[in-house]
Amino acid sequence: MSQRLDSPSSIWITGASSGIGEAVTRELVQQGHRLIITGRRQEALDQLCALAPERMKSAMADTTDREALQSISADLESFGSLDMAILNAGTCEYLEIAEYDSSIIDHNVTTNVVGTARCLDIALPALRRTVQQGRPATLVIVSSSAWWFPFGRAEGYGASKAALTYFAHALRADLASEGIDVVVVSPGFVKTPLTDRNDFPMPFLVSAEDAATRIVNGLRKGKTEIAFPKRFTWTLKLLGALPQGLIDRMAASMSRQSRKEQESNE
Repeated sequence: MSQRLDSPSSIWITGASSGIGEAVTRELVQQGHRLIITGRRQEALDQLCALAPERMKSAMADTTDREALQSISADLESFGSLDMAILNAGTCEYLEIAEYDSSIIDHNVTTNVVGTARCLDIALPALRRTVQQGRPATLVIVSSSAWWFPFGRAEGYGASKAALTYFAHALRADLASEGIDVVVVSPGFVKTPLTDRNDFPMPFLVSAEDAATRIVNGLRKGKTEIAFPKRFTWTLKLLGALPQGLIDRMAASMSRQSRKEQESNE
């Protein structure tokens, strides 16, 4: 039985200080849930907690830092049983192939995959305590739809999100017997401080508030896969189903066109 958010729930959210995480936090607090929020900026977390100080608690940490996460495990325990963990913290860094730098790959993978994995060191024990009390528990991992098609410059970001989605699906298989549901969220382009840095057109761009509403509605309905906007995600899935040779030619053509547009704007 999945956690559907029909009644007030205790939820941990990472990456809560901006973007999708902040918008989801605002959406959930309006609906009466109890939240413990994690991010790297204490001031931003404090401003969010002011929305409902009696139902919110901040636990500042960098999710890539194992020791920092362990230091807030006591906060999760003191918050009581945890019905849901929404692991949303992530980054997006693009690679300029003419100036190849493997650190770009490292940053994406470390933040998006390893950081999420480290969050489970403290999230899983808390979710298991809830299941032992006879209540459902849900793990939500925010990935991306970007990895469904090999976009140029996205070697690090797309690879990290592909790995993250596989990680989530494998967790779903392993945790099913324990009664912990695993939900994968795969957004398209969402307007956030991260995407504000993008120097290319973003088709079907949605606001962070719109994304939050879609995510929360999907969780309320008990969905295990939440992908949006549909026009964009279905387009990527259809493109990804084409013969690999055709995919390669399309991706190369798009990459060349993108470089030409970038050069013309310089």
